[in-house]
Amino acid sequence: MVSKRAFVCSLGSIYLSLLFVFLLMDVYARPANSSALKEKAADGKDENEILPPDHLNGVKMEMDGHLNKEFHQEVFLGKEMEEFDEDSEPRRNRRKLMVIFSKVDQNRDRKISAKEMQRWIMEKTEEHFQEAVEENKMHFRAVDPDGDGHVSWDEYKIKFLASKGFNEKEVAEKIKNNEELKIDEETQEVLDNLKDRWYQADNPPADLLLDEDEFLSFLHPEHSRGMLKFMVKEIVRDLDQDGDKKLTLSEFISLPVGTVENQQAQDIDDDWVKDRKKEFEEVIDADHDGIVTMEELEEYMDPMNEYNALNEAKQMIAVADENQNHHLELEEILKYSEYFTGSKLMDYARNVHEEF
Repeated sequence: MVSKRAFVCSLGSIYLSLLFVFLLMDVYARPANSSALKEKAADGKDENEILPPDHLNGVKMEMDGHLNKEFHQEVFLGKEMEEFDEDSEPRRNRRKLMVIFSKVDQNRDRKISAKEMQRWIMEKTEEHFQEAVEENKMHFRAVDPDGDGHVSWDEYKIKFLASKGFNEKEVAEKIKNNEELKIDEETQEVLDNLKDRWYQADNPPADLLLDEDEFLSFLHPEHSRGMLKFMVKEIVRDLDQDGDKKLTLSEFISLPVGTVENQQAQDIDDDWVKDRKKEFEEVIDADHDGIVTMEELEEYMDPMNEYNALNEAKQMIAVADENQNHHLELEEILKYSEYFTGSKLMDYARNVHEEF
């Protein structure tokens, strides 16, 4: 026990002299294709309560094609992610991280293997799945006004337009009487995309009515293999420039024209491109032929793919594995806390021996 403390203290004196590596850049994302979905309703209620969110917890890519920059934190912390606040007291966050380490370290050998990390990633991903299921129950009740357990497209359309500031009663009356609705072009485009998604979520036999499970697929396509395929098609459609239904590296990293206004913005864009290039070449393009097919993208985005979880576990270990033993020790996770939790523990080396 004494030798262990001496070892940790020695590590502490070394680490104090090192600069921390900021592995996750707080990069500004490109303008989302569904930016209209993010507006607030006239009454201040968040529209995303009844809309498919761009961000899906535990999924590596957003629904609009952007990389999920919080992915590592989501699959390492699960529901506990909210507890790691940037402004929280470092000692408190350190103790939380140590508790997580002990849970991941299943065989109690004081180091985390790739298999242990894989198991943990799958558990945390399942937590996000269950959280989505619970939230869906609330959202479904909001769009099922008569409580019959089914929602028609028209019922949903009324709620959606009401959230955009339209008069709900007037919209309902016009839809009932098949009267024309005066809708701006942007809102109509969003509605058309939602309608496509709605039909995809409507399992056979198609009745254009969604039950609670089908509504879950509508909001969270990661819960349905069919909807996952549909989401991949949408992403490829948005990024594919030559119409071959595949993605080249240049298509995957392309940036919108006119978004860079100064050197700081240029640096941000450069980091954004580097992140996407690395993900494309090292992870998504499984056969390394320079082309990403829909099948490759679907496998990459499937959050319950065990092979992906193992690959992710190995990558996460590689980031912080300073002694190159292919495992993670507690000291390594504490040092690279920002990567795993989004929270920096700048004073961990001075105090870590007190926590053992």
